[in-house]
Amino acid sequence: MAEDRVDRRLAAILAGDVASYSRLMGADEEGTLRQLKAHRKELIDPKIAEHRGRIVKTTGDGILVEFVSVVDAVRCAVDIQRGMAERNVEAPRESRIEFRIGINVGDIISDADDIYGDGVNVAARLEALAEPGGIYVSRVVHDQVRDKLSFSFEDMGEQTVKNIARPVGIHRIQLGEQAAPTKSAGASSKPELSISDRPALAVLPFANMSGDPEQEYFADGISEDIITALSKLRWFFVIARNSSFNYKGKAVDVKRAARELGVRYVLEGSVRKGGNRVRITAQLIDASTGNHIWADHYDGELSDIFALQDEITKKVVTAIEPKLLEAEGLRSQSRSPEDLGAWDMVIRANSLFWRLSKGEIETAIEMLQRAVERYPEYAPAHSLLAFVLLVSGYMGSRLTEAQLQQATTHAARAVDLDDSDPSAHLARGFAAFMQRQTNMAAAEFHRALSLNPNLAAAHGYLGWALAFDGQTDLASAHLEEAMRMSPHDPQNAIFNTGLAIVHYFAGRYPEAVECSRKALQLRSTFTAGYRIHVASLAQAGMIDEAREALARLKEQHPDLSIAWIEQNVPYTSSAMARFLEGMRKAGLQ
Repeated sequence: MAEDRVDRRLAAILAGDVASYSRLMGADEEGTLRQLKAHRKELIDPKIAEHRGRIVKTTGDGILVEFVSVVDAVRCAVDIQRGMAERNVEAPRESRIEFRIGINVGDIISDADDIYGDGVNVAARLEALAEPGGIYVSRVVHDQVRDKLSFSFEDMGEQTVKNIARPVGIHRIQLGEQAAPTKSAGASSKPELSISDRPALAVLPFANMSGDPEQEYFADGISEDIITALSKLRWFFVIARNSSFNYKGKAVDVKRAARELGVRYVLEGSVRKGGNRVRITAQLIDASTGNHIWADHYDGELSDIFALQDEITKKVVTAIEPKLLEAEGLRSQSRSPEDLGAWDMVIRANSLFWRLSKGEIETAIEMLQRAVERYPEYAPAHSLLAFVLLVSGYMGSRLTEAQLQQATTHAARAVDLDDSDPSAHLARGFAAFMQRQTNMAAAEFHRALSLNPNLAAAHGYLGWALAFDGQTDLASAHLEEAMRMSPHDPQNAIFNTGLAIVHYFAGRYPEAVECSRKALQLRSTFTAGYRIHVASLAQAGMIDEAREALARLKEQHPDLSIAWIEQNVPYTSSAMARFLEGMRKAGLQ
């Protein structure tokens, strides 16, 4: 019997798959399948036919296509990615379907309705390396099409890929601005929404290192509580539990898990029990670089397991939120202002503002004003602009009426756009406080805390507003909670000032002096801290020190007077007289 002949031929192979398919299916299985079928029917299959491709096979999230011409294969891939960019413009980031595509040219073996060989394997490896919405091609593809097509290519160097003996030269097709949807000259120029995407974060199931199967539920509970708490942070998109728990009990490569889940950051940890004590470790990783952004451990007694879970969750969330924001701020600094989208503009402005220098505060405000002009429907830009205007004005000598009105408008707009954004309610609460509307301010701060119980700033500003109204016991509890939750927060100069006000109205003047001194150590130019410091010194009988402090304060604020305080400092009527008593004792007129 004659030996079966092997059918070999040279072909261009396109491999594609859906990025973060497991996450999308876990979040909305029916909706994802419906979208995918529509994309196939209306865009992908017609483009393959137009460029003379043959669909070899499809899987749930993948497709393998053979082309006779490598030029056709590349043109088809570019048309698909540009078409998907257009179709995704109005889609929410968390439900958007984005393809990764790899293209190679090589010798293939055809067997019935399938194809095999290194040519196919390399295409599949290139697809796995590509970013969502991207196209990676082998060097041989690049060399064959670079003089025939107008696309730009980025040389990614040689990389070793799984099951391929030799390193593969890789190039990335630069779609650039052409990937964005085009509009006619008469169309409105609405920016593409994808550039305001929040970065994504996954919490992998914490490993039970105790050797005690009964502790499995505790490790799972910690992970689930952290996922729930982090999902309340509007800065970040957090992968749902059903998707991240697919990695439970498995040896996990963080970079691979991040790629499969479509995230930039991964939080992983472990639980180890010894007697009646337990140690929880956690670490936050930037999966794009493998760098550790943050790591810590926590110890506790298992006597009240639910209280311990709550305490650990609160500590982890309040610790990693500023680290994530810092990492994103640093990432955005490598991009020019013209390349920044809404998310990048907000996150860079946030990073600049908290350096608290005059020049960087002004730059942050200018950037946020550009953000709300370019992206008028983006709530975080409005809420942060309102907050920055309020805090910067108050931490300086004064908050002008124009700043207050502008901040109030943007805070209200942020709430209208997204009532579930705690930052929007934080800004609106601060604006109400500055207008001596204590009840409204407290209601807004409580709303922010109901949306995110781990928002330290909401506790702090709630305490601050209550302190200015003379509600000392309630104010003290919230101010202390804010500084316990976020002990290194730059806002603690404000919150220590709030505690000084609490002690002042309670008649504990030495304690008020100590708290105001702490505030000034943190922020020596904080005039509100100086004012309560002066009044507290005077009421404590330290008149000489009070007059010296008043002289230093007037160097920063030359037009300070009793009348100015009555007009501009938001003590309510009952508290104002008590405060002015101390300022008059110090010699202010």
